This record gives sequence, structure tokens and C-alpha cells, in this order.
Amino acid sequence: MEIFYLVLVVILFVLAISDLVVGVSNDAVNFLNSAVGSKAAPFKVIMFVAAMGVLVGATFSGGMMEVARKGIFHPEYFYFSEIILIFLAVMVTDVILLDTFNSYGMPTSTTVSIVFELLGAAVAMSLIKVFMDPDAMHLHEYINNGKALAIIGGILMSVAIAFTIGALIQYISRFIFSFDYENRMRKIGPLFGGIGIMAITYFMLIKGVKGASFMSDELTQTIQENTGMILLISLIGWTVILFALNRLFKIDILKVLVLVGTFALAMAFAGNDLVNFIGVPLAAYNSYEIFKASGAEADAFLMDGLAGEVATPAILLAGAGIIMVITLYFSKKAQAVVKTSLDLGRQDEGYERFSSYMLSRSLVRNVSAVGEVVRKNVPIKVRKVFRRQFDERPFTEKQQKLKNDAPVFDMLRASVTLVVASILIAVGTNFKLPLSTTYVTFMVFMGASLADGAWGRESAVYRVSGVLSVIGGWFFTAFSAFTVAFLLALIFYFTGIIGIVAVLIVAGIAVYRTHSTHSKRIADLEEFERRSMDGGLNRAKIIDLCITQIENFLVKYDEAVSKSLKALKKEDRSGLNDAKQVFEPTRKKIEWRQLQSSKILDDVPEDELEAGHLYIIVIDYLHELALQTESILKSSYKHVDNNHKPLIAEQIDELQEMHEMIKDLFNQIIEIFKTLDVEKAREYASRLQQYASRIRDIRKKQIKRIKKRKVGTRNSILYLHLLGEFRNMTLFAHRILRVLEDLIIDHAEQDGVDIKEIKEELERIQLAGEELERE
Repeated sequence: MEIFYLVLVVILFVLAISDLVVGVSNDAVNFLNSAVGSKAAPFKVIMFVAAMGVLVGATFSGGMMEVARKGIFHPEYFYFSEIILIFLAVMVTDVILLDTFNSYGMPTSTTVSIVFELLGAAVAMSLIKVFMDPDAMHLHEYINNGKALAIIGGILMSVAIAFTIGALIQYISRFIFSFDYENRMRKIGPLFGGIGIMAITYFMLIKGVKGASFMSDELTQTIQENTGMILLISLIGWTVILFALNRLFKIDILKVLVLVGTFALAMAFAGNDLVNFIGVPLAAYNSYEIFKASGAEADAFLMDGLAGEVATPAILLAGAGIIMVITLYFSKKAQAVVKTSLDLGRQDEGYERFSSYMLSRSLVRNVSAVGEVVRKNVPIKVRKVFRRQFDERPFTEKQQKLKNDAPVFDMLRASVTLVVASILIAVGTNFKLPLSTTYVTFMVFMGASLADGAWGRESAVYRVSGVLSVIGGWFFTAFSAFTVAFLLALIFYFTGIIGIVAVLIVAGIAVYRTHSTHSKRIADLEEFERRSMDGGLNRAKIIDLCITQIENFLVKYDEAVSKSLKALKKEDRSGLNDAKQVFEPTRKKIEWRQLQSSKILDDVPEDELEAGHLYIIVIDYLHELALQTESILKSSYKHVDNNHKPLIAEQIDELQEMHEMIKDLFNQIIEIFKTLDVEKAREYASRLQQYASRIRDIRKKQIKRIKKRKVGTRNSILYLHLLGEFRNMTLFAHRILRVLEDLIIDHAEQDGVDIKEIKEELERIQLAGEELERE
């Protein structure tokens, strides 16, 4: 059996590598969002600074996570065979759970996940002992209940304190500096930066290198006794340094502050948080060594040896740091989690990934009402001062000028986020408060966003919904971590090797599937219209962008309608529901395209704005077609789900005839856009009357069926609704052709541009795109 347990320890270390990857992918948001969102430096520089912080933090980290061995349960009451299964359940759960959160771009707490996984697995094993061993103790004697309660309290405390203080400090900072802060920053910026880096220095001393191998008791005591002097020297020194850098070398003080803060948070993150992921396998390895040395049976050897302190080998810490750094550079999921945070805190409106719901709408309405009452009672002169200080125009003008290189928010907010988060984490650690790094950093960032006016009337309900969703996800982390680890521990205990192998295979498949799903999602989000390198956009390039969108979406619409009609014919409720669920990402994608479509005008020359207008209108019509497709799917599903009488064969045949007409129209649209065939466009547009006449004939047949009582009321409601949606689809499809004719073909003739030249350039762009795809 020794070999069996050795294999399990090896598996745990393999899982630890996966856990490090998914862990840094999720927690990267803690230290990357401020620098990335404000574009304080080129992305590679930011990543290098963060990577160095992670590497240094991992190397400085001093010891294995004690909670893995004795923080949640009492190891001296468990046998080796039980302890190893607890650790295996924890690691498998952690990899699956964090990978799932990463795939959906949701930040969560890695500490909370591993604590509640340990709790769940330990409770499961304790219950087995309680029910199977007549001499067993009570459940609470096996478990350290206080730790779990402290973590839950830490969630609530972190959320409330961090959000409030983040909003307050950002509000004060913005009032002092405004959005046009360059001049004031030259005068008092060095002092502002000095205070910020002093706070970050305090944070690094208290949190960043806490427990490091070089931190002897004497050195720790010396730092504690001289903290005030160290901070004073830091304040004076950094103020002088920043003043010199700004005046002599024109270096932006806020950039220095943001990069130093990024390094500090990355260092503390690696030194105190991600070491958690190697804590469990190291505890398992330590357990195996103690068991092997004892020569006892695995089912009879109690793990008293885990109660002591064991240092983590430096080589393992360095290896963990290297894995974290590699993950930072290559993980798309890390970028997705960062994007969620940036989307919730960006200064401008745009596509909102979270929908509003009742609680968020109620909160926004009530807060807005209170704000309005306060505003009315503030003197007009005071209001003018505040309005001037919070005027966003300098920032928005900068965004318009920089276009795609524009920051999501400015460096003043980035600096406040990093400094306030550092101070709160340091103070919390110093007073032994159970604050979470993830929660503090995220909520400070959200509070600063609110104070900065980023949550305007156009976006507030969606941003609040997003924040509430993330907070809900934190609590869900605790619940799901406990539940899954609890179940896995039971499965491992009662099924043995077979169960372990089966769960590992299922876990591998689950991780692969979330990775595959995420890759597709990222491909959808990153799929940006092909643009040529020089000269911005012109008619041919915009037509090519339209072709890309038309091909992508019309094919999806046709597939959805086809699936729906087949399922409706068979009264296949499951098939209709599947068609509805499969279509949902397509609807969201075209909605996102519509919200982003106007940005294309930034790259269109003044003399070709009509071509840019084409893209906007085409996307708008594609969105309308998506709504009609969705209506067909939902109404069909509702009819079958309510168990109403099915459509008769004649009706199905007529609907399929309409579908073929729509499909033919879609294909013609794609062909006409690709060839710019003027005659075919005009000829096909003239056939709209034929489609309308055919729909009227089919509707008359339905009326006759109603009079003859061949069909019931519910049947007629569904059928006439579907006919109406098909009619609307033909109208909007024809409008796409009409707008091509009006804005490109006719306009080219008016401008004296030969349509053949546009066609030739379009063909060149399409050939270049095909070659790129082949490569």
C-alpha cells in the first residue's frame, strides 16, 4: 500500500501545479487591474513588474500554509489513510472550482476556496468516523469551527470597509486634483506620491515579507519598534526622489506610484496567498514521510506529527514562483478575470456584461433619490465647485484622442486603489483581522469607481448588478467548495482506487471542457473585424467587415430557425429548449456588436462616413433579425412546454416553405455583398412584393382553417405569430440590401467612384483574409 499512497502524493503535486495555474489566473486581478486599466506603462512592462513581484514574493514566502495541516481540523485525531483522502478531495475540488470561475471571468478568493474545501472534506471524514466507530468523539471535536466563522466574517468586513474607504479616499483625491490633474500634480504630486509609496512600504513590511525565511525574530522586533522612523524616512526619501525624477527627467509621478503598488501587491499575493496551493500537497508529502518512517499501518497510524511546524523547501517556493510567472504571461483566463474587473470600473459606458435585476435597480433608485435630496440642499456655488472638480471632459477628450490606446480610467484612480488596498490589508494583518486580499482590492476598486462617477445613469444598474454578482460568487465559493469536497471525500473513502481514478478522469474532462468553452468565448470577444494596416477604413474594408458579420450571424439565425421547426414538428420540448439555449450566446454577441458599432466611425475618413454608416445600420438590422429569431424560438418552446395541441402537417409545411425563402434570401444577401452585383441587388430587392404576397396567401389559408375549426385558438396564436416574425425577417433582410444600394452603390456613383474599383479592392481584402486563415 505504500506505493499506492506515494502515487497519491505524486498526483497531489501534479494537481498543485494545475492549482497554481488556475489560482494565479484568478488572483491576477488583485494586482493587475489598476496598472492595466490606467495603462500606466506598456503591457509587457506591467507584466514584468508583476512577474518580478510574484517571483520575489514566492521566494520570500516562509513556510507551508499551516491551515492545510492543522487550521481547519485536528490531524492528531485522523489516520494517515484518512488524511491523504482529505487532501486529495481538497486539491481536485480546488482545481475544478477555480478553473470554472476563471472560465467565466469571475474573481474569487483562493483562500476561501481552500479553507472551505478542507472544512468540507474534514467534516465528511469526521462523520464517517462518528457513524462507523463506536468509540469516536463528537463531530465538533474533530473540526476547528472558529476558522470557518472567521472567514465568513472576513468576507462581510472586507466588503463593507474596503468599499466605503475606497470611495471616500477617491472622492477626496478627485476633489483635490480633478480629472485635469497635471498642473497640480507638478506642485504637490511628489508629496502625494511620497505618502502613497510610504503606505506601500508599510504594507510590504507588514504583509509582503511576513514569515519570510530571512525575517528573524530579532529583525521583526526591530521593524516593529522602529516602524514610525522607517515610515518617516520613507516619506521624506520618496518625496525627494519623486520630485527629482519629475523635474529633472519629466517622469510621471503617478506612473511610478502605480508600478510600485503593482509590485507590492503582486509580492504580497505570492508570498501569502498562492503558497496556499502548495501547502496541501506539502502537507500530504510530510504526512507520507512521517507514516513511512513509522512502519505502521495506514489505517492505524494517527497523524500527531502534523501538529508541529514544517518549513517549505526554498526550491519548491522558487518553482512555484516560476509557474506563477509563466501563467501570468500566457493565461488568457487571467486576462478574462482582469477584464471583468475593468468592465465594472471603466469610466465610460458601453457593453455591460451583467444584466440588471430588481435588487440593483432598487439600490440605484434609492441612492439616486438620496443624492438628489442632498444636491438640492447644497448651495449653488458649492455645487459649481464640485461640478468643476468632477468634470470628466479632460479625460474623455484624452480617450478620444488615443482611441484604441486610451486607458479605461486615469492613473489617479489607479494610484488610490493600490495605496488604499495596501493600507487596509496591512492594517488588517497587523490587527489580526481576517481580511481577504481579493475582497479588499476588488471592493476598493469598485468604491473608487463609484466615487469617480464611473457608474453614471447609463451604466449604474449594470455595474451594481456586476458587483453584487461577484460578491454572491464569493459566498457561492464557500458553499460549493464545502459541498464538492465533502462529496469527493465520501466517494474516495467508500469506492477506493476505482472511485479515485473515475473522479480524476471526470475532473480532467471537466477542466478540458471549461477550457474549450472559454477558448470559444475568447475567440468571440477577440474576433475583431479585419482591417488593413494603412489608411484607416474605406468602402471596401467596411464592406468586408459587413460580410464577416453577415456571414457569421445569418448562418446562426438560419440554423436556430431550422432546429426550432424540426423540434416543433416532433413536439420535441428538449430540442426546442436546446435550440433556445444554444442561440443565447449569439444574441448576446450581436447585442455587444451593436453597442460597439459606432466606434468604427473613429477610423473612417470624413469623406467616407456613409460607408461607416453602412456598418452601423447593418449591425442594427442583424440585431433586429436576432430578436425575431429569438421570438420564434421562445414562442415555439412555450407552446410545446404548455402542452398545447401541435401544429398540423400543412402548417409545418408552410412554415418550412417560409424558412426556405428566408434561407434563400440570406444566401443572396451574402453573395451580393461579396460581389457588389448592382443588377442582382436591385432585381432581388424587387422580389419583396412576391414574399409579401406569399405570406398573405398563407395567412388566408390559416383564416380558412380557423373558420372550418380545423385548428384551435392556441394553434392560431402561435402560427400567426411565427408568420409575422418570418415576414419581419424578410423585411429587415431586404433592408440590409437596400442600405448597401443606397450608401455604397448609389453613393459611389454620386462621388464619381467606379464600383469596379471597390469590387477589386474588396476581392484583394478577401483573398488576404483567406490566406491569413490558411496560415
